[in-house]
Amino acid sequence: MGSQALQILRQGVWASLTGGWYVDPHQSTFSNCFHLYLWIFLLAFPFLLYMALPPSLVVAGVYSAVVAVFFTAIKVVNYRLHAMFDLGEIVEKKQASLTAEVPRTEEGDEGSESQENTLMIEEKTKPKQYYRFWVLPGKWLRVRYDRLALLALLDRNRRVGENVFAVVLASLVAFLGFLLLLQGYFRDIWVFQFCLVIASCQYSLLKSVQPDAASPMHGHNWIIVYSRPVYFCLCCVMIWIFDLSGRSGSLQPFSLYGVTFFSAHFLLCVRDMLIVFSLCFPVIFLFGLLPQVNTFVMCLLEQIDMHIFGGTATTSPLSSLFSLIRSVLVAALLYGFCLGAINAPWGDAHVPVLFSVFCGLLLALSYHLSRQSSDPTILWSVFSGSHCEHCLHKEPPVEIKDPLPEKLRNSVKEILHSDLVMCPLMAVITFAISASTVFIALQPALSFVLYILAGVVGFITHYLLPQLRKQLPWFCLAHPVLRSREYSQFEVRDAAQLMWFEKLYAWLQCVEKYFIYPAVVLNSLTTEARTVGQNHKELDIYRALFISVAGMKLLRSSFCAPSQQYVTLCFTTLFFHFDYPHFSETFLIDYYFMSILFSKMWDLLYKLRFVLTYIAPWQITWGSAFHAFAQPFAVPHSAVLFVQAIFSAIFSTPLNPVLGSAVFVTSYTRPVKFWERDYNTKRVDHSNTRLATQLDRNPGADDNNLNSIFYEHLTRSLQHSLCGDLLLGRWGNYSTGDCFILASDYLNALVHIIEIGNGLVTFQLRGLEFRGTYCQQREVEAITEGVEEDEGCCCCEPGHLPHMLSFNAAFGQRWLAWEVAATKYVLEGYSISDNNAASMLQVFDLRKILITYYVKSIIYYVSRSAKLEEWLTNETIQEALRPCLGPNYVDSDPTFNLNIDEDYDHRASGITPSSFCMVYLDWIQYCNSRRQTPVTGERESPLVNLCFGLCILGRRALGTASHSMSASWEPFLYGLHALFKGDFRITSPRDEWVFADMDLLNRVVAPGVRMSLKLHQDHFTSPDEYEDPMILYDAITANEEKMLISHEGDPVWRSAILANMPSLLALRHIMDDGSDEYKIIMLNKRFLSFRVIKVNRECVRGLWAGQQQELVFLRNRNPERGSIQNAKQALRNMINSSCDQPIGYPIYVSPLTTSYAGGHSQLRSVWGGPVSPHNIYTWLISSWDRYMLQKGCGAGCNSGGNIEDSDCGGGSTSISTNPAIHTTQSTPASSLPQPHITTVQPSMGKS
Repeated sequence: MGSQALQILRQGVWASLTGGWYVDPHQSTFSNCFHLYLWIFLLAFPFLLYMALPPSLVVAGVYSAVVAVFFTAIKVVNYRLHAMFDLGEIVEKKQASLTAEVPRTEEGDEGSESQENTLMIEEKTKPKQYYRFWVLPGKWLRVRYDRLALLALLDRNRRVGENVFAVVLASLVAFLGFLLLLQGYFRDIWVFQFCLVIASCQYSLLKSVQPDAASPMHGHNWIIVYSRPVYFCLCCVMIWIFDLSGRSGSLQPFSLYGVTFFSAHFLLCVRDMLIVFSLCFPVIFLFGLLPQVNTFVMCLLEQIDMHIFGGTATTSPLSSLFSLIRSVLVAALLYGFCLGAINAPWGDAHVPVLFSVFCGLLLALSYHLSRQSSDPTILWSVFSGSHCEHCLHKEPPVEIKDPLPEKLRNSVKEILHSDLVMCPLMAVITFAISASTVFIALQPALSFVLYILAGVVGFITHYLLPQLRKQLPWFCLAHPVLRSREYSQFEVRDAAQLMWFEKLYAWLQCVEKYFIYPAVVLNSLTTEARTVGQNHKELDIYRALFISVAGMKLLRSSFCAPSQQYVTLCFTTLFFHFDYPHFSETFLIDYYFMSILFSKMWDLLYKLRFVLTYIAPWQITWGSAFHAFAQPFAVPHSAVLFVQAIFSAIFSTPLNPVLGSAVFVTSYTRPVKFWERDYNTKRVDHSNTRLATQLDRNPGADDNNLNSIFYEHLTRSLQHSLCGDLLLGRWGNYSTGDCFILASDYLNALVHIIEIGNGLVTFQLRGLEFRGTYCQQREVEAITEGVEEDEGCCCCEPGHLPHMLSFNAAFGQRWLAWEVAATKYVLEGYSISDNNAASMLQVFDLRKILITYYVKSIIYYVSRSAKLEEWLTNETIQEALRPCLGPNYVDSDPTFNLNIDEDYDHRASGITPSSFCMVYLDWIQYCNSRRQTPVTGERESPLVNLCFGLCILGRRALGTASHSMSASWEPFLYGLHALFKGDFRITSPRDEWVFADMDLLNRVVAPGVRMSLKLHQDHFTSPDEYEDPMILYDAITANEEKMLISHEGDPVWRSAILANMPSLLALRHIMDDGSDEYKIIMLNKRFLSFRVIKVNRECVRGLWAGQQQELVFLRNRNPERGSIQNAKQALRNMINSSCDQPIGYPIYVSPLTTSYAGGHSQLRSVWGGPVSPHNIYTWLISSWDRYMLQKGCGAGCNSGGNIEDSDCGGGSTSISTNPAIHTTQSTPASSLPQPHITTVQPSMGKS
């Protein structure tokens, strides 16, 4: 423990302060001296130049040039040395003189001395090696250095571009840092401190801090190397810009809520803050408050797009850049129209046409942006013809086709097709409403009516209905008031029923998103633009830009996340209209900035709830002795904790407990996605392992790898239904970054919602172990047990009111970081049943039944094969099987046994054709009779001879794999599993005829083994049923059609599960933790019931950040560390185990997956289908057909005769009253779809 603490202090704390330099006692003296002198040079050189020479740009140029030459020399030598180690030759040189000087040992010496001298001889005779380092052509130097020593001396840059970038960064750090020294920003000791910062930034480019406090991965992180110099250069540039702007006074200041921005004093204050910030670099990087550069860029772009332009969360740096550029381009387009409209003349009851055009474009473009994902690869997939990997899960060509990729591709296309119709329609309608001056003539009554309507509808939709549907409404009632149809069912057998309150919830959202909030925003925009247009000022160009950006942000937010809008709108109205009207700017400005402030306030509220829940004294669980010490230590620092919470809420940083204790620190800022790298589970199966590895070591045979497929299937089910279920309110209220836990009998998965758009949701699923640790099981019990029966009140049990919670239960539920959102959430999945194969095959009689079904299955597949006639006429096969036709032929292989072979002839001590026919001839003839073209099936026929040969071959292969069928059941199971996965070892020369056509093994014997296991399973439920050949034949045929029987390592197993095969069966060999057992796994597709647990998202982010800091930076390798012990109030173990590997240990992490609302049939029935050009055309054609049919029927009825006798259209064609047989000249009406077209819900452009 002491050595680990010293190592953390050296490599963690001290190295973070110096930029990477520390004394390592495990390295050579040369390495430590080189690091020391290098760091002293980088520190003393700028300090001495500043103190000794007069300040001038020439000195700064010389300093940066010397640094550039110095770094170039080091990087070139380091790069060349690594290239020499990669490609150079090793020269060995033996010194014979040393060998001759070794003294010989006498015979009487002791054994220990002889062994010691022998080791000395081996050491001295070891050849010396060196490399040739070519300096010039024909000139080289001897290098007796190895790669590990060089890596300990300097970091390796593998590419030339990395070396060039490092040299440029070092020169920029030198030039910009010395430039600030010349400006006189630093005095006295702060000059030395700033030189230390410069040295740490430059030294990290040569030998970086590994691991860094902000590194998300173990070992060397080449990206984190550039963090210090990049941040330093940014700070220096911003200091110089703010100083120049503050001194010149070129920027025009403006006031907002009493604060003057961009004044000289304001700019100089920001400059001074940046100077202090740059001086604190060592402490900042010690605590890891700044992320690596790519994470910082992604977070910055994501925050700008979300809070300024109303965008959604992003999934990668490329996605964040694309999303921001898209928003800026749309804002620039709208800005031109808005500026022209403001400069146009505004009357008392007149709205300029250009402003109405601006409103129409604003609403249409905001609607279109809200329906698009931030990931550009999704849109690109539609035009390139292949969907992106994280949305469609590309599959290799297998026998079973995955239907989901085509569905999702159609969903994206339908969104685009629907927007092609809806965007122009919405623009025209908005233009007409804006031009009607309704937003001017009805003021101010219209504004208050809209505010009240938005508040009432929002309260009912996003507060009252979700509370009534919760498992514990208001943590007072014991049952939900609005219950689903499945709530009282013990076992769910059908899909979830659509309830009336779900329809109400969906329609209220529709009205809120597409009518109320657009009216509120357009009303505010009109009022703001009219005020600016009638009172022209110098800042009109900025006000026009603000109107464009604010309108786009508020509209996109109302389309994507309407659940949080009503609180913001009501607070803005009450605060600025009634409480403090003198603070108000305009309603649009107030609403815009309050929407940003409230998003941060929600984060602060979640953080405080997490902290108070986690450190509550009456429920804290101490996982280690450090926790007991930290609990009282954290009490006097509550004020600092509150300040940290405010800071972390502003900058979107997690607040993580140190080592899982009650002491909290702020981590670095992270995106909504949280994890920097795109980690997802790669299943080990036969498609990505070598054949020899599959046969010998059987990779992926552990439970976790095999069970991960069920979480992948769960991801697919969620991908199909999650967005629609969220819009129907089945998960309660949700927002970007929320985390939910789905808990079932054996599945426990954490669902992280990343991006929420208008009709789309991007999420990631993390599946936990089936058989988790003790701590995980305790937390699973906590989220699955009910509290309705609790009757406690403090220390007594007086009971509770009917349908109400007791005092203790209500109090306890309020002090949890999670809540039960739903108890009967229905998804398609697989019920898993596993039976121990040993108990089913331990008795000889049970093994005999299996062998009998094995033989019958082989006969079945022979008779069903399309190549049977080819096999019967094959000369090689018939020649090899001709001896079997002899009357005295007997196969007396030791494999065959009286105990397990029903056709064993004990008189001949083997299996004869006659004994075989006595048992199986009737089955052969029945199977032959079921063929379309039966062949000859007499006793001496080639068919019977072929069946006999294949059955002998199959049983001999089983015996070979089972080590000659020993009496023990373990070898028998081993051989059965080997044949089940396709490992056939043909060792007998009598069976080599099977190689004449490999389909005899692949299409007959191998399926026979697998089918026999299924028939053996069914034998326990109906022992005598399969005695009838017809029933047995039909059972095998039904299993072939409805069931997949395969080894779990076969890629077709995964494809069948993802394609929703009704039933599957496999034989699993488990070798885990010393156990060696075989299980028969049976899967049946059905509807599964899950409990949906909503977890405080800041609790998840904080615990994830704490685990990363503890394992990567603090290097705690204790598998029983205190931070992963169970804490029921925060679900600490389940959350920490869901981290990316190797920090956590989930058995499955899905790719970032996008779910579209268009694929949800129930939501489609509520809102209608997409309004696309194709559907409009189809609707018009069908309407015309119906109109012509009614017209024809009316004409026939008016004529007074029968319809069949009336003349329609002047021709001789008669029209029936049955529309199903009515035809047109082009397409039958019955073949045309009849979609329900609606324009009330324009967001459903998906399928």
